[in-house]
Amino acid sequence: MPPGKSVVLVGLMGAGKSSVGRRLAKILEVPFVDADEEVERAAGCSIEDIFRLYGEDAFRDGEERVIARLLESGSQVLATGGGAFMNPRTRERIRQSGVSVWLRADLDLLVRRTSRRGGRPLLAHGDPRATLERLMTERYPVYAEADVTVDTTDENIERMVDRILVSLRERADAVAAS
Repeated sequence: MPPGKSVVLVGLMGAGKSSVGRRLAKILEVPFVDADEEVERAAGCSIEDIFRLYGEDAFRDGEERVIARLLESGSQVLATGGGAFMNPRTRERIRQSGVSVWLRADLDLLVRRTSRRGGRPLLAHGDPRATLERLMTERYPVYAEADVTVDTTDENIERMVDRILVSLRERADAVAAS
């Protein structure tokens, strides 16, 4: 990881950004920051409450501001919310301040993981599987703009972290060679 740069994890809810991010940060010896937790801290309430009280647009505005602040705070592993990378300004900030890593997961894995816990406002109404499938269709083409893509087809965090580290090294070597 280049000095002063962050590793920014992007992907849909359930892709493993927080779990993988914590382990990756420990190995890289940098702080781990979860953007959703920081948004909640800044707002003084949960993401579900932000959605319920103010709507998704207000949440996205706050999310953009929080991520901009976090990216200015030095090297870290930053797990972003599933919709954060959809914002072109946020994508550009990430491009300038870090290396984006898309944790790509298939639908069955996302459904299984997101069913384990609540707190996901976009899945609160309707069929969660259909919602995740729609989000994949909308977001995967944008996530594909990430610097690195790692498939999260297994649930072994250590293997996923190893794949990320290899991909980051390969990217750094390619950048250095050019």
